[in-house]
Amino acid sequence: MTNLLARLPVRRVLAGTAALLIIVFIALQLVPYGRDHDNPPVLADVQWDSPRTRELAVKACYACHSNETHWPWYSSIAPVSWLVQKDVDEGRDKLNFSDWNRVQETDDIVESVVEGEMPPLAYKFRSWDRISNDEKDELIAGLRLTFGAGETQDRDSGERD
Repeated sequence: MTNLLARLPVRRVLAGTAALLIIVFIALQLVPYGRDHDNPPVLADVQWDSPRTRELAVKACYACHSNETHWPWYSSIAPVSWLVQKDVDEGRDKLNFSDWNRVQETDDIVESVVEGEMPPLAYKFRSWDRISNDEKDELIAGLRLTFGAGETQDRDSGERD
């Protein structure tokens, strides 16, 4: 009996802490950022060297670097939704395959994939957009053919400098 009385305050503290965490979690859901998942329209897609390169880019890159984002279920639950929205916003700002008429740097695309900078570590473990090592090599070859090594692409004509 004395053991039960000694544990009672600890249980109250744990229950109070759990209740507080639940209240904070619910309050976080009221913050609107990160839940507006309307994708902007696709304005102009890249002129890919092949349908296979596009397929691999869609699988590996389009989640953050296009206006064709498929939002996972957890992207509507704060605070994770804030991180996902931030990553998509930044990804689209740096490189957007769906707004190819906008001037974009193509020099670093191949390099960032070759050096493992893309995708970021947090996204390397998502099973639905993970590509195998062979697919990565295939993507790199296709990106080189599409964008050239160190060349820039003229958005109006699709010609290389």
